[in-house]
Amino acid sequence: MPKKVSIVLCSYNEATNLPTVIKAIHENMDPLGYLLEIIVVNDGSTDNTMSVVTDLCKTDASLFYIEFSRNFGHQNALKAGLDYSTGDCVISMDADMQHPPRMLPQLLEKWEEGYDIVYTRRKDDENLPKLKRKSSSWFYKMLNFLADIDLESGTADFRLMDRRAANVIVGVKGGDLFMRGLVKWIGFKQYGIDYMPDQRLSGTSKYTIKKMRNLALQGILSFSTKPLSIALYVGFSIAVLSLLSMPYAFISYFFGHTNSGWSSMICIIGFLGGFQLFVMGIIGLYIGRIFDKTRGFPPYIVRNTNLHQQNPSEK
Repeated sequence: MPKKVSIVLCSYNEATNLPTVIKAIHENMDPLGYLLEIIVVNDGSTDNTMSVVTDLCKTDASLFYIEFSRNFGHQNALKAGLDYSTGDCVISMDADMQHPPRMLPQLLEKWEEGYDIVYTRRKDDENLPKLKRKSSSWFYKMLNFLADIDLESGTADFRLMDRRAANVIVGVKGGDLFMRGLVKWIGFKQYGIDYMPDQRLSGTSKYTIKKMRNLALQGILSFSTKPLSIALYVGFSIAVLSLLSMPYAFISYFFGHTNSGWSSMICIIGFLGGFQLFVMGIIGLYIGRIFDKTRGFPPYIVRNTNLHQQNPSEK
């Protein structure tokens, strides 16, 4: 019996792109002889994405959908696709054609060679603005410095996971997932492939600066307490410098020298007050994550689906 491949398409307002992407998937997958399961995760789209998907399902027996009750975010959409998939391997990709379907045979070839996870590294187009290319590099350098993971620059959510590795992710509970870091952290036998993204068919990127910032915070808070350690060391250093300045103040006083400089004193007090609030903010972020975990809210809510199997995460 041929192996089954599940392909998860995360979709948010991609009504105009989905027919072309699904057609390209079939063109690259059908000649390979695998059983195919395409799962479109509709992450609270506000356009007619859902009606487009349901129409496509009428003529495509391999196409399924998961409709969220609202927008829960890209990472939770990836998790839902993994939770409901039934393939011997699962390939996750975006529905805007920037993750090229022509690479699917290459990912599967490495899987057949024995790799459990085949991930991709996005190469930036030299025609992109220099600031945009640099910001991506800075993102991964900062993440690797602050988090206890080692992500290669350009690592994308376009990847293949063997069922054994996918089941580990399925077993992870709670929201605020950072899939790129989690996939790296679980180990297994991994292989990286470089790719040049295609142009978006239509629409604009859903990853705004705010969303990228939140994604970076998720990665740091999920995999490291290093920010707390840095705050501790900086606070200790400031305290030591303050102690070293005390002998000078006492000597100046006994020799009759008046210590002037109210402006500098106010600046120092303001700096220390701001730093204390900064540290409290870091602690608050970690406490907030603990609070989110204890509430027990699901990472996503499914409004409707044509997949009849039970969500593995609810078994």
